[in-house]
Amino acid sequence: MSTPARIAWGVVVAAGVLHTDLWAWDDDTLVFGFIPWALAYHAGISILAAIAWALVVRFDWPGGIEEWADEGPGSDREGGTNA
Repeated sequence: MSTPARIAWGVVVAAGVLHTDLWAWDDDTLVFGFIPWALAYHAGISILAAIAWALVVRFDWPGGIEEWADEGPGSDREGGTNA
């Protein structure tokens, strides 16, 4: 596994841990004057998760998966069909 892939997986794990925000449940602060703090926090975690998964797909996607998918259903490796 490459270093960027390890970093991306680390970000995924960190986002999972940060998702638990027991400390913010009683905070009534508004972000930008209208977004509750907990909602803004989870929006940020969602953006972080999207970036992390984009990095995982970019750096840790299994090789050859597209060729396997292009073979289509019912075909075997020798070009025949499994009827």
